[in-house]
Amino acid sequence: MLSSRLPKDLSPSPFFAELERAKADVCAECAGSNALPFIDMTVSSPVKAGLPIDLDAAVEETRKDFGCWNPDAAGWKSAREAVVEYYRERGGNFTAGQIILTASTSEAYSVLFKTFCDPGDVILTPMPGYPLLDTLAQLEHLECAPYFLKLQREKKKKIPACAGMTSGVDFRFILDTDSLLAAPEKAKILLLVSPHNPTGHCVSREEWNAAVRFCEENDMILVVDEVFGDYGFSPEVRRSWEYLMGGKRDSRLRGNDCGRESLWDAGGGDFINLPEDGPKCPIFWLNGLSKAVGSPQLKLGWMVFYAPRERFEEIRAALEFVEDAYLSVSAPAQALGTALLKQSAAYESRVKGRLLQNWQTLREAFPSKYCPEVLGGWYAVIRLGEDDEELTLRLLREKHVLVQPGFFFDFDEDGWVVISLLQEPALFKEAVARMRSLADS
Repeated sequence: MLSSRLPKDLSPSPFFAELERAKADVCAECAGSNALPFIDMTVSSPVKAGLPIDLDAAVEETRKDFGCWNPDAAGWKSAREAVVEYYRERGGNFTAGQIILTASTSEAYSVLFKTFCDPGDVILTPMPGYPLLDTLAQLEHLECAPYFLKLQREKKKKIPACAGMTSGVDFRFILDTDSLLAAPEKAKILLLVSPHNPTGHCVSREEWNAAVRFCEENDMILVVDEVFGDYGFSPEVRRSWEYLMGGKRDSRLRGNDCGRESLWDAGGGDFINLPEDGPKCPIFWLNGLSKAVGSPQLKLGWMVFYAPRERFEEIRAALEFVEDAYLSVSAPAQALGTALLKQSAAYESRVKGRLLQNWQTLREAFPSKYCPEVLGGWYAVIRLGEDDEELTLRLLREKHVLVQPGFFFDFDEDGWVVISLLQEPALFKEAVARMRSLADS
């Protein structure tokens, strides 16, 4: 009776069922006793980590628009212009005609899968990686094939001073570009995540060039999930669109007219920033309010895209055709997004301060060999032992610290656990101390 899109067994795995039982036991033990307090190191929402954005002013500013019904397949132009300004503040040179609003980043994936793929086609996803990507592909009758991030040891080097961070990290994850060559024939989309969840890898210029070249040679679409894009940990980290569309550093070199030569008239005065000699493959960047202003509950995401000029209008029409079938972005979300994105730079600074503080705590507790460098995002990985399932349960039962096991993210080695860097710093420091004591025992 049920669709073949769904897993055959929807019940929790034995491990996660056991984990939930252990969590309930620990929470009951901690209630009203002298036991170690429970610390959740999986928290993924700034709202739950004491980092909410102020919604009151935005609600008052935009309330009058909540009742508007102005259907537009791409989303309100005012909201798309707010997204354009979001990128402009960070050195980006996109135009409103390159923005498509969605109800979430997950919906953006769904729109792209519907637009470019047929049932049975293949999406290339990173391993290790976030399991939701496989689920979203499966729900569209698509298959996933992996490419790999690998752990590389590098010579110790100086890292630019940034919020008190030290130097000498010599392990980090990098993109194994050779693993792309194993892509199946029916691969349609290469999906990059930068900053990557959970390793903190950020795409370098060399990796970017390799990915673009691969997509050009194989007539594929390049999709970049950059929901953590605001949270780079070093001045060396760049947003991947800077490699194509320019950025603050490039604009300072080229002057105030940066990007004007790239504007292309799509008709009717609709000017689009499309470099004439740009890549031959379409490229999409996905983001949204969930991370940019810590508001996943508002359900507003977007995709911003580049395509060769001769293919741009065809692709935009196809995307709008799919979007027009649902019109899922609400008026309140678009109105609030327009107001909240004005606060995004200040919010970014606030959240990044905590992330950097917690990352510094973590790297001081664990050598780089066991805790590879995080270049961005709000997750980190630690290798604590030989069995990540056993480690996760022991940390919960003995130390009252909840982490995520590495197998959930398809690490190719056992013993990895994943933690969030969002937790309140005093709790984070206490949890790291408990994790270190377990590793030393």
